[in-house]
Amino acid sequence: MRKKITALKELTRNLWWSWDTEAKQIFEELSPLLWQRNNHNPVQLLEHISDDELISRCRCEYGDKIDRVYKRFTAYLNNKDTWAAQHAPELVKNTIAYFSAEFGIHESVRIYSGGLGVLAGDHLKSASDLGLNFTGITLFYKEGYFRQYLNHDGWQMEEYPLQNPQSLPIEKVTDAEGKDIIVTVNIAQSEVYAQAWLLKVGRAKLYLLDTNIAANEPHYRDICCRVYGGDQNMRINQEILLGIGGTKLLDQLGIQPAVYHMNEGHSAFLTLELLSMELAKGLSQKEAMENVRDRCVFTTHTPVPAGHDRFSREMMHYTFDKYLSTIGMGFDELMLLGSEDRNNVYGLFTMTVLALNLSRSANGVSKLHGEVSRTMWQHLYPEKKLSEVPIGHITNGVHASSWTCGYTGRFWQRQGITVDDLCFSREAAEAVLARITDHDLWSLRYSLKRRLIDYIDRYLGNQLFHQHINSYYSDYNTLVAAKNTFSPDVLTIGFARRFATYKRAPLIFKDLGRLDRIINNPVMPMQIVFAGKAHPHDDAGKDYIRQIVHHSRRPEFSGKIIFLENYNLGVAKRMVSGVDVWLNTPVRPMEASGTSGEKTVLHGGLNFSVLDGWWPEAYNGDNGFSISNGEAFENHEEQDSFDAEQMYTTLETQLIPAYYERNELNIPVRWINKIRNAITTIAPEYNTHRMVKEYTTKYYLKH
Repeated sequence: MRKKITALKELTRNLWWSWDTEAKQIFEELSPLLWQRNNHNPVQLLEHISDDELISRCRCEYGDKIDRVYKRFTAYLNNKDTWAAQHAPELVKNTIAYFSAEFGIHESVRIYSGGLGVLAGDHLKSASDLGLNFTGITLFYKEGYFRQYLNHDGWQMEEYPLQNPQSLPIEKVTDAEGKDIIVTVNIAQSEVYAQAWLLKVGRAKLYLLDTNIAANEPHYRDICCRVYGGDQNMRINQEILLGIGGTKLLDQLGIQPAVYHMNEGHSAFLTLELLSMELAKGLSQKEAMENVRDRCVFTTHTPVPAGHDRFSREMMHYTFDKYLSTIGMGFDELMLLGSEDRNNVYGLFTMTVLALNLSRSANGVSKLHGEVSRTMWQHLYPEKKLSEVPIGHITNGVHASSWTCGYTGRFWQRQGITVDDLCFSREAAEAVLARITDHDLWSLRYSLKRRLIDYIDRYLGNQLFHQHINSYYSDYNTLVAAKNTFSPDVLTIGFARRFATYKRAPLIFKDLGRLDRIINNPVMPMQIVFAGKAHPHDDAGKDYIRQIVHHSRRPEFSGKIIFLENYNLGVAKRMVSGVDVWLNTPVRPMEASGTSGEKTVLHGGLNFSVLDGWWPEAYNGDNGFSISNGEAFENHEEQDSFDAEQMYTTLETQLIPAYYERNELNIPVRWINKIRNAITTIAPEYNTHRMVKEYTTKYYLKH
């Protein structure tokens, strides 16, 4: 029995369990209440369960489940016959270092804020699945991203609960003698110290730097306090620690990456540390820069100029004065590396420009975003035509196993295929779908929607009872009335994401009278569930949330439009599995890629989106729905009015009729055909296995 308990505890220390359905089930089975209460954190769960209880339960069928899961886990870790072993053996021997300011791996480890982090987490998992030697670098945020709640007026409020390292699946990084490994970076005139934690993610490793140690001056201990917290000074300090500190950590660990991959410009200072290492060998600056470029690749995610990190000359001088003196680089030489004007060292220092200058390759995250990025940065390459600007594209995907709920996973297993197999090729998807009846797919959709509606019931109840008297539902009767009116018979729309203003969350409320007629149609009704967080400093985004909350209270929408507080990965998984349609309304072309619509496909959901990000590549007319054909207006109000009109018209004339048009068995055959088309055309292409393979063959391997 002790071996089983040891195996169970070992499983908690590697986030592989987070994308294995049966592994998650063995933790939940111990105590569904504690599993929920501890935010699906198995380390915390086991803190509340005695060894006596575990020994007793392991004597029965539960022990057999542990054996089965642990055997699969060890087989996974020890498998040598991977994709990477066959197609990139040099990247099995030598590591890829992947730097990102955030990683969204699981809701219990709050070191992410939004899509960039979720993409990084999915990238890490697929690299593990494919057998690449992959090492992630980020920061350990002791308060993470905030916990959201809404006041009486529907205004977003923030709480910052501490993350206790002892209750997370991380371990201190130590040397051979068991002493903490400490990294030192120069910030301004100070030396700042950071310890490191290790988080295991399947075969991959994720290192997290942490300045919350006694050796630091008090104000430097908070560098790793919050994800994207604080002012410009805090931002540059975090980015120095991530880029320079992360590179120093790898060096101290004896890890010599074949490739340094910068996921967005936050980590671009790593190129300076690599440059310093090359200069220390006695190379000229030109030779040193060539060697750095030869080892670095860069992915940009931001399609608008204002979204790229820029620092003033004064801030750069104050922050880097001591560092530059130690590596022998002049300040103006540094400024040129980040200047958007190659003849001016007195302007702003742009992190994206630094990354572009010192990378052998760069890419956007969708075909459209690649085009936008080439246009945005063409002025850096005046000698090149627009088509020759060296920024390519690799379209983002999702880690299918992570985003497929247990019920859906078992559905596909009954058909003789795993979700990874389903994503392997279009032929595999078509073959299995040919065996599945319309009734089976419609039954799956009903089951998943019922699970979402029951979840909403519990979630709204928790909002009132476990969280706050100040829930935006003012009393219990209001809550009951709201939470019990969603129906699995009704077309359900989902909208959940970061509440940046360009994503236009309230667009569907543009014409309240028309929306009333759509939602309350006596024959073909509709219901909508919203979720999402605005950045703590983004009052415009917070006002969007408040608007939606106020609209949800209107008598005609009460109980038919719901806003779920505290959006996180757990809420996202429930929503993408349960809704019929995933709504996306950004201002084109400001959504670099987006991936949330890709996550609903394996559950039989359909995407309904502006033709932005990944959707123009995927949409074929039969695998979802589009909002307009990409028509653009310079006036924002005109654009919103036009897109809203297109959205309403598509809902009224295409989407809703297709959902409610039934045959003699009460099955929407036309809708089911769209589901089949979506699965076969989207699942095999828009996943991170394809994405990571593409990064490997196009950028990681030298040509």
